[in-house]
Amino acid sequence: MSLMKTTATTLALTLVSTAAFARDNVQVAGSSTVLPYAAIVAEAFGENFEFPTPVVESGGSSAGLKRFCEGVGENTIDIANASRKIKSKEVKACAEAGVTNIIEVRIGYDGIVFASDINGNSFEFTPADWYLALAAETPKDGAMVANTTASWSAVNPAFPDQPIQAFIPGTKHGTREVFEEKVILAGCEESGAMAQIMEINGGDEDAAEGTCMAIRTDGRSVDIDGDYTETLARIQADANGIGVFGLAFYENNTDKLQVATMSGVQPTTDSIAAGDYPVSRPLYFYIKADHIGVVPGVKEFAEFFVSDDMAGPDGPLAEYGLVSDPALAEVQETVTNEVVMNK
Repeated sequence: MSLMKTTATTLALTLVSTAAFARDNVQVAGSSTVLPYAAIVAEAFGENFEFPTPVVESGGSSAGLKRFCEGVGENTIDIANASRKIKSKEVKACAEAGVTNIIEVRIGYDGIVFASDINGNSFEFTPADWYLALAAETPKDGAMVANTTASWSAVNPAFPDQPIQAFIPGTKHGTREVFEEKVILAGCEESGAMAQIMEINGGDEDAAEGTCMAIRTDGRSVDIDGDYTETLARIQADANGIGVFGLAFYENNTDKLQVATMSGVQPTTDSIAAGDYPVSRPLYFYIKADHIGVVPGVKEFAEFFVSDDMAGPDGPLAEYGLVSDPALAEVQETVTNEVVMNK
């Protein structure tokens, strides 16, 4: 999306219309992947600035952006965290509610990893493995049939005879969309199923993609609507479980989890920074520009979040697992100059 700088007139009108704000703390909600980073920044911000510590909540990217788009005012959040870009339909919903000045801030990169019980079997996955394990239907003899594959050894003879039990992010999480597109859809293409599905449906690519990304609902795959701690709890209760996590969460739980390779690449900060690990994505937060200068600390918190001291390659967010953005200086300018997305 193209960008433009917020005009002084717009800000002046905003200040007049929202001068009655009584809230004095920044409020943030959204992605469970971004949550630990935002919490680290919020705690440090409260300790080092003359502002109250921001309130940071989770709930998922979609849920956070929905709250963000409810309107302008002290009863609405200031910042939404997201593990994906805001969608055009969300921008439209924001605009319809009066949220017309949005600043998009990319904080860095993270990887999506596949981890299981530390004492269980190890795996070396490809996207095709996950497609064949979790697709609702797969092509066979010129028709689509229900996926009844029950064990990983039936997916790939190199795998152990372990029941398929996957714990994946629920549909309100941004991680789910990345999982569907970069793993399930990629696996559908990699396995040759995409071409077969297009032959079956008459060449409709969009419909074929939808078929590819439809996940089975027979209990082999379970949506997790909570955060990664819930996924971890499910695996601890079922040693056959394999969960989808953010790299940072895995790296902070290596005493409980082992991670699989994907397409022969071990997920690490270095492999993500080099672009070698295939399942990585940028992370964002979105600022309600109309709250800057009205709710104390909104801009200061955002600037601190993407500062070299916090989001740089030697900062605490990198230590937690965030891959620092190579274009961090440009991101910092976006925040400092209050550059908003084009309406």
